[in-house]
Parts: sequence; structure tokens; C-alpha cells
Amino acid sequence: MRLTVLGAAGEVTGSNYLIECAGSRVLVDCGTFQGRDDETRNKTPFPFAPSTLNAVLLTHAHLDHSGRIPLLVRQGFTGTIRATLPTLDLLDVLWRDSANLMREEAEWKTRKNERKGIPPVEPLYSLEDVEKALSYLSPASYDERIDVAPGIAVRFRDAGHILGSAILEVRLTEGDERVTVVFSGDLGPQETVMERNPAFITEADYVILESTYGNRLHKSNLESREEFRSVMKDALSAGAKVIIPTFVVDRAQRILYELMLLQKTGAMDSAPIYFDSPMGVKATEIYRKHTNLMSSEIQSWTARDIDPFMPDNLQYVSGVKESQAINEVRNAVVLAGSGMCTGGRVVHHLKHGVWDPNNHVVFVGYQAKGTLGRRLVDGETNLRIAGEDVTVKAKLHTINGFSAHGDRNDLLTWAANFIPAPGAGAAGPVFIITHGEPDASESLAEGIREIGRPAIVPTPGQEILLSSRREEAEREILRLIPAASATDSVERLLSEIAVLASAMKEHAVSGRDYADILPLLQSSRTLLETADGRMAKEAVPGSKPRG
Repeated sequence: MRLTVLGAAGEVTGSNYLIECAGSRVLVDCGTFQGRDDETRNKTPFPFAPSTLNAVLLTHAHLDHSGRIPLLVRQGFTGTIRATLPTLDLLDVLWRDSANLMREEAEWKTRKNERKGIPPVEPLYSLEDVEKALSYLSPASYDERIDVAPGIAVRFRDAGHILGSAILEVRLTEGDERVTVVFSGDLGPQETVMERNPAFITEADYVILESTYGNRLHKSNLESREEFRSVMKDALSAGAKVIIPTFVVDRAQRILYELMLLQKTGAMDSAPIYFDSPMGVKATEIYRKHTNLMSSEIQSWTARDIDPFMPDNLQYVSGVKESQAINEVRNAVVLAGSGMCTGGRVVHHLKHGVWDPNNHVVFVGYQAKGTLGRRLVDGETNLRIAGEDVTVKAKLHTINGFSAHGDRNDLLTWAANFIPAPGAGAAGPVFIITHGEPDASESLAEGIREIGRPAIVPTPGQEILLSSRREEAEREILRLIPAASATDSVERLLSEIAVLASAMKEHAVSGRDYADILPLLQSSRTLLETADGRMAKEAVPGSKPRG
């Protein structure tokens, strides 16, 4: 039995895992890479023959988990694609839109190449490939055990991330060995707004755990809503335009809901709200179709015949000319994809809006390295956007509390529910930390170890032998865990201390008497001063600090 990590190792996109057991081969997720060199990486051949796969198991519909499945089909896959029913509905929208966008981009690049005598550009896959991939989809119900290939069975559990998202409990049987591998997929926070809480699972031999926010903490829902309210109120009352890059699945619906709440409480004026995403409109209809799978908070509004995704003054934008006309509107809210600003209509709005100091841009989701969104968040002021050099003068805001991902504490809380499997001793399952930038994955792995669980951070392409025999599993763990230097450990701890200090500053309440906490902070400062003194003494004169 073997697990190969083919994507989302050392980064947040390109989720892809290969399971081999009893002669069967099953893929878990097959997502696109986003960010630097994404086009080249997405076209890189798979390190296996797609025709040899029995099935694909899909955690959810986001393209960084599902976007290369039509390419898999184009290259010979003919097996079954298992996912929850809402995920299947969303894939029908996302894949078609993705194929159309790739076709348009390929045609545009081909026209440019023709003038230079360069060969034409082919899209990653076509609508025909999408249609064929859709024909292989097969729905799975939550909590139902499904045999997907000889020796491999799966149960889908609610992940609380987006509509239809799932944790996968994969049961492997080969000879007299039985191994349970749990794939977290993308996990939602413990205190959800849109979705239900992530299912708690207690038994596994191996857990593949995402770490998008493995070294960061979110603000509470109350704090995030207050921050959003403040930004929207100040911007709109000043007659500004607010541009919100949104992922069309979940984040767009969440922002529509939050805008509706602001209107209900009188905290937002009557400025028009433009939802500039035909695909987002279709996704919202799917959310309305499956409100029975959503949180009690959302269902409380639908029970009163109030559409939680329809704030007042909402205008759906379909045509390109309608989208371009928004450039002339001064006071409005504009929601458009993509969430990381890697394409779509939001790029057009940013090109025409970020130069204006009166405008505001509100980021409400994760921005991967190399994306336009990340470069804006990191403070770059001179950017080339849609072929034009633009100086960034708009006011930028980041509200991570609206994320559909759990933060570090959420992930550790979920992980702590696993108990040692029979014969596993006190260690419990092995955690394989993926789907995060290196600092986030390493930080979460250290946190997992601190609660007494073994954890490893794999490299791209790494193969992991799976075994229910503890001695064999432990030998494999030791082989994969790199020896961390004392310097790396100190730097990681200092980063975690900085994260905690930042979170505590955000949680501080003006006027609150902190007499009970003050001695703890004073003691912590004394310890840090002592450690700093020792580090200063050991520093080599004239040397520069690392980093």
C-alpha cells in the first residue's frame, strides 16, 4: 500500500494524491496550480498513465482540487469520479466556465503568436473534454460507505468548507493488512457561518491534513463582521467604490449574505451592488438549491422566506459592455472573480480602479504566492495589470475572518479528536501535513507534535509506504522526518510567538482590566529578554542576522 503526494506539497494549490492498494489505483483530487508558472505546471504530464486509474475521489469543487480532471479524461481516464451531489452541480458550472476562459485566452495568444510567426496555443482542455468528464461523475451521500475499487472503500464526511465539501475516510485492504487514511480536504472553521461544522473523526492510521492557515489565527466572526462593517460604512459614506475580489463558490455567497446583514442593521446605505460574475450567479442558484445542507444560521433566514444571498440593490452583470460600464460608477460595491485576481473580470476592475486613491479593495480570501492578489496584499505599488502599467493608490483591506478555511487553532482542535488506533501505542495516527506554504505546514506539524501526534511534511512527489503494523509505520516516519536544526526550531518558535502576540493585540479590548493576565505577560517578557541576551552574546561580531 502506497501514497504518493503529487500536489499541494509546499504550496496551497494543485491538490493531488495517488493511492495504490491491492492492484488498484485511485486518485484523490486533481487540481490546477495557481500562481507563478501555473500554465507550464498545469500542462506538465501526469507522472502516471491516467488510463490505469480506477477512480477519482474528489473532496470539493474548487479548481485547485478539481480543475485538471478534464485534462485527466483527455489523456485517457475512463473511471468513476466520486463526489457529493452539490459538488457535482458546482463542477458542471466551474469546468464549463474554465474551458471557455482557456479557449478565449488561447485564441488571444494565438493571434499574438501569428504576428510573430510562433505556433498557435492550445487550451489545457476543451468543452468536449468537460462533457466527457461530466459523464463519469457519480454522486456520493455523506456518511455512506462506498466500494470504489478492489481493496479501496471510502466514506464522505462533511468538511464544513464550502457547499458539498468532504473529508474522505479511505479504507485500504491488502492481504491481512487494513489501513484507514483520512484526507481532510479543506477544513472549515469550528465556528461556521455558511456551512455546518466539520465532522469530528476519531480513528485513522494516517491523516492528510491541510495547513493553509497552519501558522495564523483568524479574528472571530464578530470581530470580522465589525471590521467589514467599518470598512464598508466609511468607504460608501465617502462616495467611494469598493472592489471585492471573490471566489465564485462560497466566498461570493458569504459576502452577499454579509451585505444583506449590514442592510438589515442599517449599517449600509443604498449604494448599488454589482455581482459581476455570470458563473457566480449560477453558483448562487446551486447554494439556494441545497440550503438544507447549510448552517442553522442560513436556514433561519430561508425559514422566514428571506433570501440570504439577495441584498437590496443587487444587480447581476452578464455582458462585457455592462461590466465595462461599471468603470463610470463612482459609488458602488463590485463583486467579481477570481478571488486571487488571477483572471476573470476582477482584473479589469482593478486595472481601472486601483490607481484611484478614493477607491477601496477588500480581500476576503487567501492569496497564494505569485498571484496578483498576493502582490497587492504584499504592498507592491507598481504593477502590470491586463497589459497596462498601473500605480496602486487605492486603499487595501484584508479580512481573513471570512475565510472558509479553519485557522491554526481550528486545525489543531480537529486533529486532537483522533485517538490511538488499536496497537498504535500512545502516538495515534501519523499526520501528513500538506496544502500550505512551507512556514505554515512546518508550524502546524510542530503543533501536532506538541499534542503528542507524529507529523511529517512531505515534499512534492514523495512516496509514503502505508502499513497497519506500527513498527513498519514508525520506520517510515523516521525516514521521512528531516532532522531539524536548533536554529530552524528557534526561528519557527519566534514566528509562532509573533503570531500569538499579534492575535493578542487584536483581541485586546479598550477599558478592560487585565490585572489577571499582566503577570503572565511580564513573566513571558522576562524570559524573552533572557533568551535575547544569550543570543546577543553568541552572535558573531559583524555578522548579519538570517532572513
